[in-house]
Amino acid sequence: MTNPLLTDWDTPFRIAPFDRISDDDFAPALDAALDTHLKEIAAIADNPEPATFANTIEAMEGAGEDLDKVLSVFFSLAGAHTNPARQALQRDFSPKLSAHSSAIYGNEALFARVRDLWERRETLDLSDEEARVLMLTHRGFVRAGAALTGDEAARMKEVKSRLAVLGTQFTQNLLADEAGWHMALSEDDLEGLPDFVRAAARSAGEDLGQDGPVVTLSRSLIVPFLQFSPRRDLREAAWRAWTARGANGDDTDNRAIAAEVLRLREERAKLLGYENFAAYKLETEMAGTPDKVRDLLMQVWTPARAQALADAEEMQQMLQDDGVNGPLQPWDWRYYADKRRRALHDLDEAELKPYLQLDRMIDAAFACATRLFGLEFRKLDVAAYHPDCRVWEVLRDGQHLAVFIGDYFARASKRSGAWCSAMRSQARRPRVETPIVINVCNFAKPPKGEPALLSYDDARTLFHEFGHALHQILSDVEFGSVSGTSVARDFVELPSQLYEHWLEVPEVLAEFATHAETGAPMPKALLDKVLKAATFDMGFQTVEYVASALVDLEFHDGAPPEDVMARQAEILDGIGMPEAITMRHATPHFAHVFAGDGYSSGYYSYMWSEVMDADAFAAFEEAGSVFDEGTAAKLEEFILSAGGSAEAEELYLKFRGRMPGVEALLKGRGLAA
Repeated sequence: MTNPLLTDWDTPFRIAPFDRISDDDFAPALDAALDTHLKEIAAIADNPEPATFANTIEAMEGAGEDLDKVLSVFFSLAGAHTNPARQALQRDFSPKLSAHSSAIYGNEALFARVRDLWERRETLDLSDEEARVLMLTHRGFVRAGAALTGDEAARMKEVKSRLAVLGTQFTQNLLADEAGWHMALSEDDLEGLPDFVRAAARSAGEDLGQDGPVVTLSRSLIVPFLQFSPRRDLREAAWRAWTARGANGDDTDNRAIAAEVLRLREERAKLLGYENFAAYKLETEMAGTPDKVRDLLMQVWTPARAQALADAEEMQQMLQDDGVNGPLQPWDWRYYADKRRRALHDLDEAELKPYLQLDRMIDAAFACATRLFGLEFRKLDVAAYHPDCRVWEVLRDGQHLAVFIGDYFARASKRSGAWCSAMRSQARRPRVETPIVINVCNFAKPPKGEPALLSYDDARTLFHEFGHALHQILSDVEFGSVSGTSVARDFVELPSQLYEHWLEVPEVLAEFATHAETGAPMPKALLDKVLKAATFDMGFQTVEYVASALVDLEFHDGAPPEDVMARQAEILDGIGMPEAITMRHATPHFAHVFAGDGYSSGYYSYMWSEVMDADAFAAFEEAGSVFDEGTAAKLEEFILSAGGSAEAEELYLKFRGRMPGVEALLKGRGLAA
């Protein structure tokens, strides 16, 4: 029987035929696809003809189609709908894929062709994008260790293989801890909780087969529980479980893994001639050096910490007024911050939430894309990888542009967080490809028959991930390797964070924030309160993020620590971390940094991009309309459609004419002096 992963997909827009694929198909499909890809690479490397851009670089761009298909399906499922079989496959695949990558980058004949083209680049009459792809290909080989020989080359291969295994293990340990804990609640324990939190707790209990409501470690449930529960003992128990993920002293403990990852990363960097891993990693980013990253983070840290400490003093008094002796604790912060918000802004999330229906917020994100970029979204009746997934065709002027899949609800088979991925990236050469893009979120699933309601932070997350999706959907480049979000890590968050701004446009909320029961638009008085409170508690939010970014940076900009938790504590003590706030992601569950190399030394990138996103949105305001057609066209031309076809700074300068300073960011966060 033919393996469905390796056939030509006769589905609409060649969407993966998920309903025909079983877990038993993945291992044989991967082995076959790896073999096919290596044969394609060997044919390129051993071509007797002199190297040309077409027979080497473009041929490499076109190789591996079967492998792309297999991995796009597998990793979509591994992240968003896993099971024990898929987890076992992932552990098996990690070293295989690392070895495969090493075989390609270690192919001396292939590297010789790439190096020959690089040395002759001035004589090749390449387009700007071809020159960029050649540079990136050559740089990728060098940074992967292609120029190493002998023992150093062999050791690099071992290091990368071990890192791949450790990244998978870190992720699976974290998922096991998140799925393996819940706290049963009695009906009395629900007292003081808004209806939407009670409903989410009951729904979570049903999903786990429990007789009553539970709190799980899903962010969409535990955060509102910490925010609203008047039971300090229950808040503490939930908070301790949440922050102990990956550090429970059992076989899912991630602390030793994190330490080994840091040692191996430093060894990898030194094999390539770099002082440390941060120097290696940041060389290709907009920031360029650890010192530039540290400078930005500290410019933001100082006012954010001052604001957080001032807020903590007020909440300490509120705690004492409630008859609690002792200091404000991390499990108290969200509870008393919500009380302060209600007192200062007369804003109650329980009053706000019925106006933030998931379906209406999806409509809002789509409507903004229609007004800005002329996009149309048409529902498709096709099977995705889970019944909760929704699928749309994206068109412009009646022409097909992309397929967009939204997977919005939390479940035990999905890792935490929110992300955007492309099952297929846009390209025109060597074959035309239109993108298939997925947004994955972890919103609380409502009881059957009831509308899904979002927090304001959830709604912002939806817009954020859809900004990433637009970067993929509107991509318009020749080659897949520079398509969509294939950009510097500290530039990739610009489109996503920029798109969040449209959620706060009053006319958008006025149209789409409609009550779940009455359908009435959000009253202007409530809308005004929402917008006025937009920067409330920003000291806390900024401190918990910047602390994580600084720990990530210091871990990689120096000798790797023997004891990661002791080093984490030392870094936090050195910057004066407020006692009632913890890192947004402590080391044992810092998946951004330890599940793979993506954000290692790069968690700062959200803030680096935020400097630009605040300035980029100001371009619309300066044009007189947040839907200004000319500014939207420039945004699409120079950023959203350009992918990684030019240096990030060059693209931003074309859009804005200058690089911004940190002032717009501080103003946007309400932290400006």
